Amino acid sequence: MKIGIHPDETGFSGRWIERCEARGVAWKRVNCYASDIVQQLADCDALMWHWHQLDAKAWLFARQLTQALEAGGKHVFPNRQTAWHFDDKVGQKYLLESVGAPFPETHVFYDEDSALAWLAGAPMPQVFKLRGGSGSTNVYLVRTRADAVARVKQAFGRGHRTFDRHGYVKEKLRLLRRDKTPERLKAFVRSTGRLVVPYDIERVRGFERGYAYFQQFLPGNDFDTRVVAIGGRAFALRRRVRPDDFRASGSADMHYAPEDIDLAKVRVALDLADRLESQCLAVDLVDGPDGPMVLELSYGFPTGPFLDDCPGYWDRDLVWHAGRQKAQYFMVDDLVAAIEAR
Repeated sequence: MKIGIHPDETGFSGRWIERCEARGVAWKRVNCYASDIVQQLADCDALMWHWHQLDAKAWLFARQLTQALEAGGKHVFPNRQTAWHFDDKVGQKYLLESVGAPFPETHVFYDEDSALAWLAGAPMPQVFKLRGGSGSTNVYLVRTRADAVARVKQAFGRGHRTFDRHGYVKEKLRLLRRDKTPERLKAFVRSTGRLVVPYDIERVRGFERGYAYFQQFLPGNDFDTRVVAIGGRAFALRRRVRPDDFRASGSADMHYAPEDIDLAKVRVALDLADRLESQCLAVDLVDGPDGPMVLELSYGFPTGPFLDDCPGYWDRDLVWHAGRQKAQYFMVDDLVAAIEAR
């Protein structure tokens, strides 16, 4: 058995390599951006590649490479079921509605007239989103019909920037004011450079235009719950919303006490991961009128304290297993088990 691993500086690959070496699983470095990636993997049973939403090159071909390798008999992490809807809120809308997941009322329009006709009678406020973005970027609360109409006009006109540069700088400034540390200062200074030099993803994807996405606003949520389901194991944490805001994702205000986690949300995430046959499913949930509601899905999450600080995890029977874990290790374990079971 041999696993090809595409190395990266900030993602999961370092821990995948640690786990392979600890278990005595053979692995090799591969370069997914190289034209001969299929040939590089000729002596491998699987590929593990943690690609993310700001990787402009990955956006061009990662999903296609995944499906091609799976068609050729390779195991892949993340596989098609896990990643096809990654960073695509429009795709997630149809997916969650199709499987009957608890999901806020959401409308997507592909022409301006339809969007404006719906807005004429839609309740306010609404949450306006672009299809991509993490950490609450590209998510806006539109409080008035006039604001919503302006968003629609822009969506079917010049379009919206793929990456909200000014919002990014404001967020880094907020974190610097809260935590006056050298690391926060460096992050803020780096962020200001994005006002001049865009991310590559902006140049590759261009402006977001041709659709308008509105989601029901669910008031009264002071936090959301992030549940990460990996092979029947659920890690969970709560994130408080930002001051004078409604968004929790990316707030950097996390709480991990297991007794404060709503097990109904854990159950929803575990069941959804099983139904979608996802290797890793990160689910953002809030309280709705009739129980937990799923807002968004992902397969990725920050490496380090974000999930490392979880004091344990729940299994499919909601039995608690105490002890901090490196969740990325389970990704290797599950992939090895899948290879051995073939």
